[in-house]
Parts: sequence; structure tokens; C-alpha cells
Amino acid sequence: MPVSWFLLSLALGRNPVVLSLERVVGLQDAARCSPGLSCHLWDGDVLCLPGSIVSAPGPVLVPTRLQTELVLRCHEETDCDLCVRVVIHLAVHGSWEEPEDEEKFGGAADAELEEHGNASLQAHVVLSFQAYPTARCVLLEVQVPAALVQPGQPVGSVVFDCFEAALGAEVRIWSYTQPRYQKELNLTQQLPALPWLNVSADGEDVRLVLDVSEEQRFGLSLYWNQAQGPAKPWWHRNLTGPQTITLNHTDLVPCLCIQVWPLEPDSVRTSICPFREDPRAHRNLWRAARLHLLPPQGWRLDAPCSLPAEATLCWQALDGGPCQPLVPPLPRENITVNKALEFPLLKGHPNICIQVNSWETLQLQECLWADSLGPLKDDMLLVETRGPQDNRSLCALEASGCTPLLSRASTRAARLGEQLLQDLQSGQCLQLWDDDLGALWACPMDKYVHQRWALVWLACLLLAAVLFLLLLLKKNHVKGWLRLLKEDVRVGAAARSRAALLLYSADDAGFERLVGALASALCQLPLRVVVDLWSRRELSAQGPLAWFHAQRRQTLQEGGVVVLLFSPGAVALCHEWLQDAASAPAAHGPHDAFAASLSCVLPDFLQGRAPGRYVGACFDRLLSPDAVPALFRTVPVFSLPSQLPDFLGTLQGPGAPRHGRLAERAEQMSRVLQPALDSCFRPPGTPGTGRGMRPEAEERT
Repeated sequence: MPVSWFLLSLALGRNPVVLSLERVVGLQDAARCSPGLSCHLWDGDVLCLPGSIVSAPGPVLVPTRLQTELVLRCHEETDCDLCVRVVIHLAVHGSWEEPEDEEKFGGAADAELEEHGNASLQAHVVLSFQAYPTARCVLLEVQVPAALVQPGQPVGSVVFDCFEAALGAEVRIWSYTQPRYQKELNLTQQLPALPWLNVSADGEDVRLVLDVSEEQRFGLSLYWNQAQGPAKPWWHRNLTGPQTITLNHTDLVPCLCIQVWPLEPDSVRTSICPFREDPRAHRNLWRAARLHLLPPQGWRLDAPCSLPAEATLCWQALDGGPCQPLVPPLPRENITVNKALEFPLLKGHPNICIQVNSWETLQLQECLWADSLGPLKDDMLLVETRGPQDNRSLCALEASGCTPLLSRASTRAARLGEQLLQDLQSGQCLQLWDDDLGALWACPMDKYVHQRWALVWLACLLLAAVLFLLLLLKKNHVKGWLRLLKEDVRVGAAARSRAALLLYSADDAGFERLVGALASALCQLPLRVVVDLWSRRELSAQGPLAWFHAQRRQTLQEGGVVVLLFSPGAVALCHEWLQDAASAPAAHGPHDAFAASLSCVLPDFLQGRAPGRYVGACFDRLLSPDAVPALFRTVPVFSLPSQLPDFLGTLQGPGAPRHGRLAERAEQMSRVLQPALDSCFRPPGTPGTGRGMRPEAEERT
């Protein structure tokens, strides 16, 4: 784990002196020895095999004492790891034995002793290191000149750089020679931990408590440590003294890391990732994952962190049954997040969806073509399998499995088997995929449904005609009733198919109250109003982007409209996106659906799909319609409450009531909105102060 002398000093005391750690540059291990000795470090690690103790044949070098020192091994100027330097002190053990029959050998024995006395000593010293989960053994070759060989006397030391370890780890070091002449030396050491940083739970939230001295100034950054590509920053601040930072549990993901560094020149940064094993973080990661269609035949899985997952295509029938995986014939594919992938298809189809599985569990399913190609179709998928010698077989994919055509099964495909074969041969089916192993065909079934219900519809039309004639005969009695019924049915039918999704930027509590008053007033009309103020539990469970994507899709599919409520904060967010569209803006609050939705809203405006789907609005005295970015003025932008009649008429669509009724309803809504609008201009109260803060709140200050 990267670390600096600043953090070690924090770990060693609340008010530490400056602890200057030596920096070792480079990734390679190294060895050096004291003057007079020569040493060499063997390449690579060796096996840790101490063996049995053997008798020394004469004077030998043995390790007598171990010392350790903490240093920094730096790969780059701002990327350093904590490293343990080991110093091995050596001494000469044993002596040359004199021959038993000195008189017999005489001068020859003296010459032999003199020859040994002029010889240098060489030893292979093994250094073993263990710090969970790391275990290493290195081999040092040391040579001592004859002049320094004195039995029982130290000859110098060898320094090894170095063994990497983590703060707070327990390290164990052994040293012995090969062959081993004595019991191995051992040393156990506990490296300093980081008591100044504590991660604790606070209900559903998480607290980061940084316990440092009052005068200590440091930088703090939260970022996503992505396996592919550079780290993605999320939040950072320059702080002083002890701090308590609160994170919402929905913001936790496994790759969320904390980086701390002193505010001084050339400081080294340290990073920790405390949520890698947090079950909540893994659940949030899947909730934040999103599938995106990349025209013409591409797709991408976006997620803050890497995901161990695989994807396959499946067929979603109109009846709402389970999506049937197309495996075989199409293979599964391992996923790399935030990377474009290609569909192995010839044509797109709204019923083709993507399933993302992790550990054999379905985590995500999305029908990516539903927005561009429309809703699901009542099509039958035919699977053609090709074997050797041009053998072919056809089956229809249904909820019960793949039903062979022309079979006697009691399924829909079996009953219409002959007609489906004729449609396939006449070219009425769309070919979705084709290769040497088989093909996929989508055959429309609408005409068979129409044939089945033709007589029923005819009977209904005849009955309606008879009723109409009866009403004409008694038109004087029912004329008034028909007039009222006509208007109510027309308005009610339009309203039932009209939904309104309100999006806004939560600038402050007063503006949220104003939005709530507008939403409540709109509910008095025959409209289905959706706003995140009334869906906080669902919003927290799904995340802002997922919640908005689901609500936008449902609203537009029902023929509804998305209302963008512009405020000074919303305009600032829009300018931030438009000025730098290539990089995502800073993260906002967990309930800020407006900030989360811009990634989906902007493409509709840029590609000209916004008219008829979106309406803009702002409030009198808070913001002028001219302040709204020009891109968003391609749709009607109303100032409320002065333009309420036109705004209500646009919301209710072609079935809106007459102008007189709209003006009356607008007057009632204006009286409801005015107190909430006036409260936005009152002097705000003095907020309480405290040590705690939220990153999303800090971001908006």
C-alpha cells in the first residue's frame, strides 16, 4: 500500500516530530556490505529450506544479529510503498583444528595451517521474510578477506533492500547459512498501524473519522480505483485538523478508495480501499451498473468498478414470461466494464435483450433496442440449426422451450407451424443472425391474432352501431348528458395516457417546497405526476440514475412528458455538462435525480428527439426563461405562475379542456404556488455548525 513519512508519523503519535524516511528508487532488490566485504545478491527468490545443522569444517561466517529499518521504495515521485530494510551482522565462527600427530607431519602441518590462515571465507546467507500474505526467501553470497578472519570476531554487516509490507502488518524474519552451522536467527516486528483513520457504521451511513492534530493540514480525496484505465475522482477537499465525514450507504462500492496526503510540496499520497469486502458495496455496484446501446450494433456495460460477469443475448416474448437465453446457438461472453462490445447480429429487434450474470446469478437485464425500435412485438423467434450434410431443423422459442414446427404439441407455435414455414419461405420473417451453425428468424404474429378476433370485432362494431342508432332516436333526452360525457371522456382518456415526470435541481429546502407545491397542485388535474420527493425510498434503493432511467422510459412509453424545472442550480449543472461533455461532472447528492439524469436527457436534445417529449419551466423572479441554455429552449419553456394556462394546456396535450376551464384551474394553482414562491425570497435561517459534513453537501457549497 503506498505510504509516506507523513502518514507514518501520524501512526507513531498524535503530535509526532517529522519522521524522514529514506527513499529507495526502483523496483529491483539490492544488497550492499560494509567496507572490506564483498557481497552479491542472487537473482530471483529461492526455496526456504533451512536443512539440518552440520559441523563446521573450520572457520565459517554466520549471522549473529538482525536489524530492521523502515524505508520507502518509490516507483514514481508520488507512488511509494512501505519497505523493510534488513541488516545482517556477521562474525567468524570456529577455527582450524591442528593435526593430531603434529610430530609426524611436522612442517607439512604448519604449512597447511599457514595456507588456511591466508585464505578468505565465503558464505551463502539466506534471508527469509513472512508478512501475510507474502513469503519470500533471498540468497546473499558474502566473501571476507583473510585479513579480517579472526575466530569469534565480527567482520561487518550486509544490508538488503528490501521487503515490501503493509502498515499494521506483523513481519517475521529469519536468517541462516547454507549449509547451516547453527540455529537460525529470527526477528518478529509489528509495523505501525493507522489509528488516526477509522471507518465505522452510523445506522445506514458510514463515517470516516480522521483523528489528527488541530494544526495538521492535509488533502483528502475519494475516488474509484478502476482495474481498467486510470482512477476516476469522485470528491476531494483540503482540510485542517480532525474531521468526520459521512457517506451515504448507497455511495459505497468495492473500488471506492480514500487518498490522504500532507499539504506540502512533493508530498507522497497514500490510498486505502476499505470497502472491497463490504456486501452493501457489492449490491450497490450492481445497482449502479447500466447497459447502453452504441449504434449501430454495439453495447457497453458502465459501472464504477470491475465486475466478474458474463453476458448473453435473450428473447423477451410479449406475454411477459422469462427472457429465453439464446445459448446455444449464440455463445456467452466475458464482460469488460466501460468497454464497447459488438452484437453478433445482422439486425436489431426490440425483443432481443442482454442478460448479465455473475456466478450463475442473473444480475442485470436490459432490452436496449426498446427506445429506438419501439415496444416489444408479438413476434415468434425461429431457431434454425444446421448439421452435417446440409441437415436443417427449425423450432420456435417459447416459454416451455424450443418447440419443433409441425409437431403435435398443444402450443401456439405447433398450431401455426405450417403458416410459420410459409412465412419463412416467402421472406416475411426478419433474419437476425446467420452463420455455419444456424440462424435466427423473427416472424410477425399480428396477422394471426387479427384473423382470430376478426369476428369478435365485427360483432362489437354491429352492437355499437345499434346503440348509436338508439341514441339518435332519443337525442333530445340525452343531448345534454352526451355533451358532458363527451368532454369528460375526452379529457379523462387523454389524462389516463398522460404522465408528467418532474425533474429539478435541489438548490435548497425552499425550492424543494416550491416543487412539492407544484407537484401537489398538478395532482388535482387528471395527470399522473412523478417526482423524486415522493419516491425517496425507491430512489435510495435503486440510485438516482437507475430510478430516472426507469421513470423516463415508462413516462415516454405511455405518451407522457418530462418536465425540466430550471433553477439557478440546474442552469449551472447544464452549463457544466455542455462545457465539458467528454468528462463526467462531479458527483452530487444521492437524491439529486436532475444531476444524474443529464447523461440521458442531453442526447435527446442533441439528436433532436426532445420536441413533444420534454417541456421546460421556471419560476417568476427566480429565473428568466432567457437564462435557460439555448439547447433546452428547443422545447417550450414557460414561466410560472404567469404562463400557467399555456403550461397546463401543453401538459394535458390535445385533450386539454377549453381555454376558460384552463384559466380557472391556472388561477387556483397560482394561489397555491404563490406562498411557496414567496418563501424562496425570505432570509434563510442560520444553519447549525458541526464537525461532520457530507461530500455531496460540500460539493454544492
